[in-house]
Amino acid sequence: MKSEIIKEIQQQMNPYLTHGSYMKLTKVLTNVLDEIEIVTPYKNDVPFDNSDMLEIFLSAKNIEGCSENTIKYYKQSLNKMFKEINKRVDNITTEDIRHYLSNYKESNGISKTTIDNNRRIFSSFFTWLEEEGYILKNPIKRIHRVKTPRVVKETFTDEEIEKLCDNCTNLRNRAIIEILLSTGIRVGELIRLDIDDINFNEKECIVLGKGDAERIVYFNARCKIHLQQYLDSRTDSNPALFVSLRKPHYRLGINGVEFMLKKLGEKTGVNNVHPHKFRRTLATKAIDKGMPIEQVQKLLGHMQIDTTLHYAMVNQSNVKISHHKFIG
Repeated sequence: MKSEIIKEIQQQMNPYLTHGSYMKLTKVLTNVLDEIEIVTPYKNDVPFDNSDMLEIFLSAKNIEGCSENTIKYYKQSLNKMFKEINKRVDNITTEDIRHYLSNYKESNGISKTTIDNNRRIFSSFFTWLEEEGYILKNPIKRIHRVKTPRVVKETFTDEEIEKLCDNCTNLRNRAIIEILLSTGIRVGELIRLDIDDINFNEKECIVLGKGDAERIVYFNARCKIHLQQYLDSRTDSNPALFVSLRKPHYRLGINGVEFMLKKLGEKTGVNNVHPHKFRRTLATKAIDKGMPIEQVQKLLGHMQIDTTLHYAMVNQSNVKISHHKFIG
């Protein structure tokens, strides 16, 4: 509604304004109307329904390569916001969103991290609306990132890794652990691997990451040996690298990998055994041993280097050694 008001004023004043004064008028109108709440009743003949905008937005995210889980999370978070604010997207103000986030945090006991995740989702949605011309001004721009405490997440110790490897009861599970440790790939990337993706001569494989982006990852000699032993033991014709142990040997899924690792953790007494912990362990060890952060970023397939820094927790003793070496 605000955009229509501004356009109408612009059209009527255009014959009397220079380009500079036209731009100044636009800026003044935008700033003034931003402080005023204009509520427009829904009309059946106006194709500007929140659910319509959401579906178009999610379609755009799908084309950009967002995962099914990400799109589902976006949809749930935005629908909750729509239900509470109960306004059309072109009428939602900065104060509406601030009030919603504050109430959501207090009434549900939600962490700062979850609140900031919601803020980022809203920012993505309203930025898209603004860029597409559906709204004149983005109400989320003045809502800043929520400061969250940085939690040092656990990695596997060398002793824990040995326990996990020694207690594998079959060749497949050992091969899974070795490739997770050696490559740092995501579990979703692991289960999509085919046998043909593996280059044993170069000790590398091609994985399909987020956004359907391909990248090359590398594995060590120990991983190569266990992969070959596992593949040599197979009698099925499934092209998947990892399959179920029982016939008809379907491609192994994410739940299957997570369940296997959970049971192995319970058996060995190792806490929090899940696929992502192997990825974090690889990143931490790589940086500890001096691999440049830019190369770790490429290895893990991160678009932003800040994401890599969240995964890798540098050993404090190595920081001390480096300080003596470079600072004296």
